[in-house]
Amino acid sequence: MLINLAVKILRIAIFSFERGEKRWLEAFTGKDILPMGKCLSCLRIDPVPQQHQQQRSQYQQHSTIHLMHNCHRTPSIQDCESYKDASESGSSVGCIESRSPVIPVDSQSNGSSKASNITITMPEKRSFYSRIPPLAKSASNEIRRVSSKECNETKIIILFEQYKDENCDAILAEGIVKLCLDLDVKPDDFKVLLLAWKFGAETMCKFTREEFVNGCKLLKADSVKGIQLKFNDLILEVQNPDKFKDLYRFTFKFGLDSESGQRILPVDISILLWKLVFTLKEPSILNRWIQFLEQHPSIRGISRDTWYMFLNFAETVADDLSLYDDTEAWPSLLDDFVEHENDKLNQNISKEQKDEEQIS
Repeated sequence: MLINLAVKILRIAIFSFERGEKRWLEAFTGKDILPMGKCLSCLRIDPVPQQHQQQRSQYQQHSTIHLMHNCHRTPSIQDCESYKDASESGSSVGCIESRSPVIPVDSQSNGSSKASNITITMPEKRSFYSRIPPLAKSASNEIRRVSSKECNETKIIILFEQYKDENCDAILAEGIVKLCLDLDVKPDDFKVLLLAWKFGAETMCKFTREEFVNGCKLLKADSVKGIQLKFNDLILEVQNPDKFKDLYRFTFKFGLDSESGQRILPVDISILLWKLVFTLKEPSILNRWIQFLEQHPSIRGISRDTWYMFLNFAETVADDLSLYDDTEAWPSLLDDFVEHENDKLNQNISKEQKDEEQIS
């Protein structure tokens, strides 16, 4: 009977509470009834007693000071043993906190540390690159520096003054010989011809001030060493057929005595210059051509047309002159050379036939 009565009373209380009619229940229990689901007071945690907060603050300060004192110290055997004892005793968390590089933060202070009045000085950063020793200067670096720098006109003029003639504002034969000695080349070397070509020299054995200064600027060289370093570049440059053709035509003009108005190049000088200009690549017909000139002293000189056309002639005809075409407009001296070579060939054939007849 009592149980049934209690159930009925509970049902009435729940029904009344849901409808907001709680007077009967308040009168029954003697307390004020608050609705559920809004204040969440049932989930509230009682605050930590003030005594516990003081102990926690002291512990954090002690851990921070311990960290500052030992953050850069190598762990000792005692530290390891203390960590082991702390682990066995269940206080491993506290030991780890004391070794942590992060300063503990109080959860009740919105991220501000309790040990904010303690300053931690970090070690000075050292750059990695400052420890790398500077590279030693090598010979290749020096050559690259000399070859890539811009030339100085003042240095070029000083260099010119070292070799120029006392009575003439130009480098004459004696000065050129001295310059060649410093450049470690012979005066009749192919490299000297290349140098004269770049300088735009008008006459052999003579460099005017303008030719020397402008030529060194073109080479970007203001010293003897700088000129030496350009020789290989000049040799590579004339490997180009167009550049070699320009050098070949310059050589004829270079051999003339422009001051006297000379227009025909003497045969002896022509032979020397042909041998010189074809230093890198000698035509197979050159030796026979030179022999022809030496065997005919009546030939007084070489004209510009003959000099220019010989390059085309050497590149066109074969060694046996079978590709020679007499209908083309070759200079007369080249026609005479072909006729001379054919006569020699016919004579050799006739001689061989006579020898065979005598043997038979």
